[in-house]
Amino acid sequence: MAQRLLTPALRTWIRMPVAGRIAIIYLLARLTTTGFFAIAAASSPPGSRFGMQPTLGDYVLGWDAQWYWTVAVFGYPSTLPLNDAGQVTENAWAFMPVYAYLSQFVGLGDWGAGALVVSLVAGFLACLALHRLLRRRIGSTAALWAVAFFACGPLAALFQVGYAESLFVLLLLIALDLASRHRYGWLYLLIPVMGFTRPGVLAFALFLGLHGIARWAAREREPLPARDVVHIVALGALTTAVGFSWQVIAAAVTRDPGAYLKTELSWRRNWLVDPSADFVPFDGFVRGAEFWAAQWGMPAWAGWVILAVLVIGAAYALLRARNVRSLGVDIRLWSASYVLYLLAVFFPQSSTFRLLFPLTPLAGALAVPRSRAYRWGVLLVCLLLQLLWILAMYGSAQTFWQVP
Repeated sequence: MAQRLLTPALRTWIRMPVAGRIAIIYLLARLTTTGFFAIAAASSPPGSRFGMQPTLGDYVLGWDAQWYWTVAVFGYPSTLPLNDAGQVTENAWAFMPVYAYLSQFVGLGDWGAGALVVSLVAGFLACLALHRLLRRRIGSTAALWAVAFFACGPLAALFQVGYAESLFVLLLLIALDLASRHRYGWLYLLIPVMGFTRPGVLAFALFLGLHGIARWAAREREPLPARDVVHIVALGALTTAVGFSWQVIAAAVTRDPGAYLKTELSWRRNWLVDPSADFVPFDGFVRGAEFWAAQWGMPAWAGWVILAVLVIGAAYALLRARNVRSLGVDIRLWSASYVLYLLAVFFPQSSTFRLLFPLTPLAGALAVPRSRAYRWGVLLVCLLLQLLWILAMYGSAQTFWQVP
């Protein structure tokens, strides 16, 4: 009886393979994002970084995409650029090579076209990987809604610009799925590619350590073969080595032991008058809390309080929130690992939301409630936030806080 009440279109949708449904969701999402970019281009003011009436191609090549293009075309500098004070300035060593060179290869020399194809394809495959990761935890229907939130989310423009995020998230989702299924063999190939796609693989090293501890604690309920112990330890060592290898490579090429960290810290001078000369773990977020408190006309201690509340709130959500707990131990451990990594190495600024992109598996928590009104409401909010993000970061794009 229920089947007879369904419309032909809905019956077709239900009978369609999941991959087909995801493809339709992703296509509609990308058309929507293209429309948002068109709105941003039409409303672009004279003072915008992209000028009047920019093209979609201008957006593909905007902001950090220029650095990936520089890597693909010119490679990495053997001599670090310095300012008048002798400090290292922004340069290509902050950007990993996989996405840059893959885009050059796919585009047959037209880097922008290749970057767009790589980001688009990686985004679709990431949607498939996200559904596979979530479906046995929250069910296929909820996983499909999580895919819709991901494909239409506030940062979905990253699927259509020359940034490495979509490729990294694809590799990450596959790696999390492999680890959660205890299929460790493929990770030996996947982790090095992740590590040279985008910074963040050290967070995966922490995740593997926590994953191993969790499996050890649950060994009476779920067997922990000796071979799995060997794999987890070996993969943790490999991931740690990969995570630090870029610093070694940069040091070897430039003959400066601190080349990579000095390069990363150079971006902080765009925000702070007196940034720390050396990298100090967690210093970025502490200084960032003070900076933003001052921007909002508040004392420094208010920034510390806000930061503490955010950290405690995130910890509580990962430990106690019912919807998050339904995602399983591994997704929660990854999320905690990545949040701790960001707190240790990052300075909070306009790119903060983009750097939260690897927390994509948490989209599953938003999809757990079954209310149709709720799910459509979340989707609408995702689209609205995406439009606002595109208008701010690409449409007007003329102040210090408008760098994606």
